[in-house]
Amino acid sequence: MHDTFLEYVLDDLHHKQLDFTNCTFVIPSKRSGTFLKKHMASRLEKNIFSPEVLSIQEFIGQLSDLNQASNIDLLLLLFKVYKESQIENSDDFTSFINWGQTLLQDFNEIDGYLIPAENILNYLSAIKEINHWSASKEKTELVENYLQLWKHLETIYKNFYAALLEQKRGYQGLIQREAVKAIQSGNYEEAHAKPIIFVGFNALNAAESTIIQHYLEQGNAHIYWDIDSYFLNDPIHDAGLFVRDYQYNWPYYKHRGQIEPQNNFLSKKNITITGVPKSISQTKYVGQLLEQIGQQENIDLTKTALVLADETLLNPMLNAIPKNIPEVNITMGMPLNKTVLYSFFVNYLELHLNISDRGWFFKRVLEFITNPYALTLSSKDQGNFAQRMSQDIKEGNLLYLNTDTLSKYPKAKDLLSIIFPSGDISPMDWINNCLLLIERLKTIYQDKKNALELEYLYRFYALFNQLKQYLDKVDFMGELKSIKKLFKQLANMETLDFIGQPLTGFQIMGMLESRNLDFETVIITSVNEGILPSGKSNNSFIPFDVKRDYGLPTYKEKDAIYVYHFYRLIQRAKNIYITYNTEPDVLEGGEKSRLITQLLTDENLKSHITHNIATPKISIQAKPLIQINKQGEFMEDLKAFALQGFSPTSFTNYIRNPIDFYTRNILKINDLEEVEENIAANTFGTIIHDSLEQLYTPLINQLLTEENVKALKTQVAGVVQHHFEKNLSGVDVSKGKFLLVYKVIIKYLHNFLDNELKQLKRHQIKILALEERYEEFITIPGLDFPIKLKGTLDRVDEFDGTIRIIDYKTGKVEPKNVKITDWETLITDYDKSKAFQLLCYAYLYSKKHGIKDVQAGIISFKKLSQGLFRFSEDKNTQINADTLATFENYLYQLIREICNTEIPLTEKVD
Repeated sequence: MHDTFLEYVLDDLHHKQLDFTNCTFVIPSKRSGTFLKKHMASRLEKNIFSPEVLSIQEFIGQLSDLNQASNIDLLLLLFKVYKESQIENSDDFTSFINWGQTLLQDFNEIDGYLIPAENILNYLSAIKEINHWSASKEKTELVENYLQLWKHLETIYKNFYAALLEQKRGYQGLIQREAVKAIQSGNYEEAHAKPIIFVGFNALNAAESTIIQHYLEQGNAHIYWDIDSYFLNDPIHDAGLFVRDYQYNWPYYKHRGQIEPQNNFLSKKNITITGVPKSISQTKYVGQLLEQIGQQENIDLTKTALVLADETLLNPMLNAIPKNIPEVNITMGMPLNKTVLYSFFVNYLELHLNISDRGWFFKRVLEFITNPYALTLSSKDQGNFAQRMSQDIKEGNLLYLNTDTLSKYPKAKDLLSIIFPSGDISPMDWINNCLLLIERLKTIYQDKKNALELEYLYRFYALFNQLKQYLDKVDFMGELKSIKKLFKQLANMETLDFIGQPLTGFQIMGMLESRNLDFETVIITSVNEGILPSGKSNNSFIPFDVKRDYGLPTYKEKDAIYVYHFYRLIQRAKNIYITYNTEPDVLEGGEKSRLITQLLTDENLKSHITHNIATPKISIQAKPLIQINKQGEFMEDLKAFALQGFSPTSFTNYIRNPIDFYTRNILKINDLEEVEENIAANTFGTIIHDSLEQLYTPLINQLLTEENVKALKTQVAGVVQHHFEKNLSGVDVSKGKFLLVYKVIIKYLHNFLDNELKQLKRHQIKILALEERYEEFITIPGLDFPIKLKGTLDRVDEFDGTIRIIDYKTGKVEPKNVKITDWETLITDYDKSKAFQLLCYAYLYSKKHGIKDVQAGIISFKKLSQGLFRFSEDKNTQINADTLATFENYLYQLIREICNTEIPLTEKVD
């Protein structure tokens, strides 16, 4: 038995008396070549030139004499060919890029599986013709346009193929088809006089299969399959699906014996399967696991690998690796679209895609300036413009930023001229500006000696230069939105490659990087359906049954590839740790993978497996209520506040939660200021209050008449618009959400005035005061400092001789909020806060005017039809001297409690 598959290959070659130094090795990927050379070196006694080790792609490329074209070059050429195919109403590049990539993959598969393209493409066109959804016999223009593409598919394919051959370039499938043509016609140089050793293949397409069989039949080649007899001899095990097929169907095996499998899978191993809630928790769990592994002397970290089935977890995984793992080698790329720098450039692009005549939209500006890279650019010598701009937008409620707004930040003038250039910008302008921003960031990170950030910047610098080259070649990307898709596509395909020492330290890799490699200890994460195996993701125009008929791989074959990799990883390992997400999530994969169920139900493995669910230790502790003692500075602040004045709202804040009173009223910490894109409740209320004050002010001390109230109705629209502009600068009430709010407020005010007119038919009303501010000092026995009470009364009027104090509310009000039966609830129950406010106003009014007999109530704009919600005590709506005396007692009691140094402020929980 051998430790690794690659060592087994070299030993078997030695056994066959083949000198490996004189062979050409062909392997699935370059990664395993490094390990192969390491094993070769350990067997040599003298220095030699390394034997040729080629990936299958390089090997086939040599046969076809074609170079692999980059994905984006292929897309641009395919678009050019598509445009030249004379399809009516053809898509522009922005729409094409959505489906062009899928078409490219289908062409790649058709060629790689050596299928006569005209057959399958005409078949596909006929299927689309039959399936078209038009019920009538006559095709509509929409259906006709849809079918146009399918009718032209064969022409597009042939022209695309010819254009690539002319450039001596191709995609993988085309290169493979040409290589097969070359060996079948004998039109290639026999460059491989040395024995060719094919190592560790599994799923081969028809072209690869044909080429490998050709060399095997010639007799100067050997092939080694990394397959265990346990899978090969099981007729239904997916891990052996492909190799079983080769054993039964390759003519080579019909007259040259059988495939020689290994027998490692049933050797002694410890398998631990752990369910962990959510993906990020898996990285934390693996971090703890690595800490334990790092402390075990019998585990060699250079023979340990962490395989991320979900490669997006690389970043959180790196943060979770413990300090006792000295060396980590990452053998996988991190897609550029998973970096924060990518979001910086996307935010910058969105900023310019959302520009209008009025300027840059505030949301996009905030997204951009709060990005970590924008904050890095906004240094002290740039006047910290990002922080200041964010504050100005919120305080000034700026929905759009324009050049006038930007002139407020003179220190950052040069930088802001790059970020906010005047006029429309072209895709090339945007790229050049991105390169200028990269230059500035580079200077900052060079000073900080931050190598990782500089690497990110370099990769994007290369990407933008690549984009520039493409833009020079094409004329169909005149608009900024057309480059958005191309940029996203490029960032998705390009990766930030981590370059390390693959032969030292602990290895982190993706599933495909693990091919041909064996480790003693393996950790595999995210073993969930939809991730491993990836399931029915059908990124193809070719229907399932057509694929099956033509021998193209379906999701079943694609799943079998991952099943093979999974089992191959664990077949020689001694310690296996498998984690999966216990919380099924549509985006992050589903329930635990069938591979885990397969392991758990395997009779031969049951004794080796431990299955558990990771449950973090949760000790529930009653959270202590916040308490603030009223000592020293607190009392000084409270006295200062008492001198400025207690308002009814500050009292009700205390009744709701004493800590709210402390933060809002004593510390003056208000809620975070936000730009009101939708109008906030308090602004809505302010506009209504201010509008009513302006409308009614000319009528103070007059009897209201139907004539003068009707006259007010004509002024409503203008008054509301004025207060809109005053309270929300920069908003446009002529369209969108604000138009709706504007109309609602006008409707409310018209309803209010209609109500007033109804009342005037039966009652006499005289306005006495509007929005009048009242202040009174009171002396409370036992307190050594005076208390000021203050409040603003929305309206005081005389209704058939009775004085009424009226408070307007735009929020919800219930009759029970203004009724009291138990006076104690007034200072303990926040539900009675509206009754408390009304009594406060009546108390202030009586102190100033000496009038003890009034009514007080609330007009709710949400319930105008219900009229005035009057304060009542046991159904009595009059507030008289007795009512006010009782209220005064409870008010004093509340103030004494607030000012009592022995009673700490204690948090109230709902």
